[in-house]
Amino acid sequence: MPLYNARDISWLSFNARVLQEAKDPNVPLPLRIKFLGIFSNNLDEFFRVRVAGLKRAMELNSKITAESFFEEPQHILDKINTLVITQQDNFNAIWEGILQEMKLQNVYISTHLDLNYQQKIFVRDYFDEEVESNVIPILLDENKSMPFLQDKSLYIGIAMWKKNSHHNKKFAIIEVPTRSNGRFTILPSTSTETNVILLEDIIIENLPHIFSYFGFDQFSAHCFKVTKDAEFDLDNDVRTSFVEKITKGLKNRRKGKPTRFVFDKEIDEDLLIFLIRKLNLSKKDSIIPGQKIHNFKHFMDFPNVFKNHIQPEERSSFIHPELLNQGRVTDVILNKDVLLNFPYHSFVSVIDLLREAAMDPHVTTIHITAYRLASNSKIANALINAVRNGKEVVVMLELRARFDEEANIYWKEKFEEEGVKVLVGIPNKKVHAKLCIIKKRVKDKMTQYGFVSTGNFNEKTAKVYGDTMLMTSNPIIMADINRVFSVLKNPKRDPILALEKCKNLMVCPQLMREKIEKYIDKEIEEAKAGRKAEMIIKVNSLSDKELIKKLYEAAEAGVDIKLIIRGIFCAVNQKSFKKKIHAISIVDEYLEHARIMYFHHGGKDSIYISSADWMTRNLDYRIEAAVKINDKKLKRELLDILELQLRDNVKSRNIGKNLKNTYYKNDEKPFRSQIEIYNYLKTKSEK
Repeated sequence: MPLYNARDISWLSFNARVLQEAKDPNVPLPLRIKFLGIFSNNLDEFFRVRVAGLKRAMELNSKITAESFFEEPQHILDKINTLVITQQDNFNAIWEGILQEMKLQNVYISTHLDLNYQQKIFVRDYFDEEVESNVIPILLDENKSMPFLQDKSLYIGIAMWKKNSHHNKKFAIIEVPTRSNGRFTILPSTSTETNVILLEDIIIENLPHIFSYFGFDQFSAHCFKVTKDAEFDLDNDVRTSFVEKITKGLKNRRKGKPTRFVFDKEIDEDLLIFLIRKLNLSKKDSIIPGQKIHNFKHFMDFPNVFKNHIQPEERSSFIHPELLNQGRVTDVILNKDVLLNFPYHSFVSVIDLLREAAMDPHVTTIHITAYRLASNSKIANALINAVRNGKEVVVMLELRARFDEEANIYWKEKFEEEGVKVLVGIPNKKVHAKLCIIKKRVKDKMTQYGFVSTGNFNEKTAKVYGDTMLMTSNPIIMADINRVFSVLKNPKRDPILALEKCKNLMVCPQLMREKIEKYIDKEIEEAKAGRKAEMIIKVNSLSDKELIKKLYEAAEAGVDIKLIIRGIFCAVNQKSFKKKIHAISIVDEYLEHARIMYFHHGGKDSIYISSADWMTRNLDYRIEAAVKINDKKLKRELLDILELQLRDNVKSRNIGKNLKNTYYKNDEKPFRSQIEIYNYLKTKSEK
């Protein structure tokens, strides 16, 4: 029996759970299409980051590298290729089934070959007016280097020739301008049906017009995409600023090595050979023939054209009862702690708190961390308004938030233009903690309040990410947050020495690991003494080898261990365990994102909410924070929510048995935790 599941194989098992949601006929059809888009987007990122990392690790070929991946990188890559092909086949079968269901509702995805006369005119006019200015055809030549292809883009590969000279082909590519025009257009149709056409088909229909200068009359056009290594190295030139290094790294990312080449299996064979050669791909690379449609991630935003489908249950976010009709959010927080659970509770209360601070004449400073902000961030607007009202605002903006680097560089420039002081972190350590502290002075008295969260301060993701936030004015917590910001303001300080004085926050690097191990040791001690010993851990990912070993030690002692893991799960139940580890994963309409740690602790019930997953990168190489919940009612509420999730027998999968993703079933009536949590919190709000 293996000691661990390889991290990357475990992750593919998680993406298979997403695919299960797309297959489930009980899931509303629009959501099933969205889950296919999520699956595709996840897989793209997996190849950009994890497969690219494995390929780089192969070049190092060291024992340490193999240990860090739990297996030899080549063995993992071989398994990945097998699993991905199987999952892609499942994906295609699910999509074919969904297309048939769409037809039953008279919804059709039309290609350029399906257009009637009226639709052809519409497509030509739409192309002329909306699309053509964004289309840049690039002719390919054997004697010229291949242009750099954008990692996240979709391309049309075109073979062209004249009718009587098939062997004299010319090749071209066109990047499909989805950012400018969107992927979907609704065609003029009869009143009984809806026809949707993809942007690439609009372009293909107009190829004779695009290439009219050359006189070609035969075209073979099919889509492909390239996934590239998303990692970039920061140069060591001391003359360049950190922002300049990030910007340079982003430019170099475009030149990253391809990790996957996916193409329509009907593509012209000569063009395919040309592209593979020009992209310097080999048999060792992931060269994957697929169906007509690629970059399926756009289907997360498929237009809502369905009239007869199962409606998702209405579960609109609501204002927390402690904050409803209570005047200012600030006044409530100064008197009591409030626990927000998103997306059940509305994120508006967080924005309101910052807006109040921006306008409060007694507020002097606001310090906040930012990892991923919304594109039109109301959080950012509130902070800018605070500066305009004379407050000192300090934003710790993590420029290395993967795939949000460009957006965060934009926000850095925007903030600094408005007078916000922007911190950019500590060398070699990402800042992932979710913290805010607001200070106000009335006469000679300084008051501090703020919040600690498991998720980003992003009003868009707060509608679909399941996260937890503590809003508080507890002076001990505020003192700890001040300690974190003192480290962030002075990057040369040793973060471990500076943060070890924190009393109510568990912090990383390393210090959180030490405290977690002490809590586990306490449960082991209780179990060995024959007393109740229990842990409930909810995280996105569990892959840190040392903490897994500690869990094994606890299981061997008889500690009751219950895990709720959304994604990566590297632990494996062993024969030596006195009590098997109970591990489930919940994939449902909302993305489970909260990290919560509960320890029975000899009857003292210690419970934390955290920004950190149980991964080595989080525990040793990031600034993270977990806050202890002290209020008895809030502790009970969090524990109730965990227990509701552990009762789930509809969307819960048992991942403790070889990552098979078998649905967790029992003799109880159907119990879907996300609905039950909504009802639980809604009932509390109505009392």
